Amino acid sequence: MRIISGRYKSRRLKATPPAGIRPTSDKLKETIFNILGASVEGSVFLDGCAGMGGIGIEALSRGAQTVYFVEQSRKACRIIRENLQSVGIEEGCTILEMDLIKALDLCVRNDVHFDIAFLDPPYEREDVYQAALERFAAAPAGLLIIEHSKRKELPDSAGGLRKIRSLVQGDARLAFYRRVGGPG
Repeated sequence: MRIISGRYKSRRLKATPPAGIRPTSDKLKETIFNILGASVEGSVFLDGCAGMGGIGIEALSRGAQTVYFVEQSRKACRIIRENLQSVGIEEGCTILEMDLIKALDLCVRNDVHFDIAFLDPPYEREDVYQAALERFAAAPAGLLIIEHSKRKELPDSAGGLRKIRSLVQGDARLAFYRRVGGPG
């Protein structure tokens, strides 16, 4: 695992995931950030089910103002901290060691809004996909990206959200959602 672009380009991250963690491939990560382009700069970014933190660290490297890492595995959170430390990132990040849905509810209660949210729950946890779509349907405008199995289609719309893009790479499918009536 490496940082692809930005301030910390080419730095290597710890690459051995704990059991049960499936990191987003470098190729898929590059695709995501090519699509996001300059919108990452200055953003409040959520890396949900963060695993080892590769997506969120890439966002920080590309200029995100703040990244929230949400991961319930204690071992994975330790790796996120080690990766942040090895790169030299000390500010602009918060690690929430908890279930994704509980973390989203906490963020709603504390009036935390995300410009970009990337969620990568375990592929078999369809309940997490549905619960996340429900929470984001009520949130202010922002971009929601969900990585899931290519064998599963997520709905075209959910509440106030509309799927604006879907793409497949390897075993993964990405679904991009925006609030109906929100900015492009």
